[in-house]
Amino acid sequence: MAIRFDGRVAVVTGAGAGLGRAHALGLAKLGARVVVNDMGAARDGSGGSVSPAEEVVEEIRKAGGEAMVNGADVSSYEQVKDMVAQATAKWGSVDLMVANAGILRDKSFGKMEPDDFAKVVSVHLTGTFNCCKAVWDGMKERNYGRIVVTTSSSGMFGNFGQANYGAAKAGIVGLMNVLAEEGRKTNIRVNTISPTAATRMTEGLIPPDVLALMKPEAITPAVMYMLSEDAPTRTIMGAGAGSFAVIKIVETEGLNLPQSEWTPDAVAANFEKIADMSKARDLGGAFFQTYKYVEQAAKAAGIKLPPMGG
Repeated sequence: MAIRFDGRVAVVTGAGAGLGRAHALGLAKLGARVVVNDMGAARDGSGGSVSPAEEVVEEIRKAGGEAMVNGADVSSYEQVKDMVAQATAKWGSVDLMVANAGILRDKSFGKMEPDDFAKVVSVHLTGTFNCCKAVWDGMKERNYGRIVVTTSSSGMFGNFGQANYGAAKAGIVGLMNVLAEEGRKTNIRVNTISPTAATRMTEGLIPPDVLALMKPEAITPAVMYMLSEDAPTRTIMGAGAGSFAVIKIVETEGLNLPQSEWTPDAVAANFEKIADMSKARDLGGAFFQTYKYVEQAAKAAGIKLPPMGG
């Protein structure tokens, strides 16, 4: 069955341009009523105007869809809460949340001021928390919710000059991991998109001929899938220029050392085995790592453990 969002209400933050605009238009095209959120700030977070969001709303309405504009600053929980309340008052619920808003203040770490770090974290990480928190109780009550948050390869793999952005984007993955677990019993599915696209955020970073291949619209299909009825949960999808991938945080099988070898020299001597990726796997949750270590230690000591969970 084709993916549709008829009867669903969606909020897309940072939807006045770039990725957010593409996601908002995509949701509206598939039947959702959309809150187009954007405070219209410059790339570094300064200034503001709702004009870009208003233009997206008008585009949706001209195509026969339903949309409303909202200029909330996602770093303010009160403003985000009011945005969700307005959407709920008008349309009855918020079923889908796409936390996409962001800013950049790139500088090498030595030149980065504390305010540059704090501001980027407040928009990306705290802003994502605010968006999730504002819709969480309503989704729990209705036993339905789909949330997509936005990370970056800068957070998962690193990028020069983006300590603030990378830290925030890595934190968003951690937030997703926990919310996906907490949301399972009430049918709230939480996933992450890691996009590579030509947007205002990437201007000047990538050659123009390459940017032409990296349209924001190429990311949106992955976001629509992760918002759908049959979406996965706790999944990181990479997307760009028509390519789609799943990203995993994995751990090697590792090596249990006897207590007599609990020394840095022993770790150094065995590091090649410790770092062997041939049996690396996604552990699926924090306790799984604990159990794995305990299981290895018990096996080395000849102690039989009961299966995890019983």
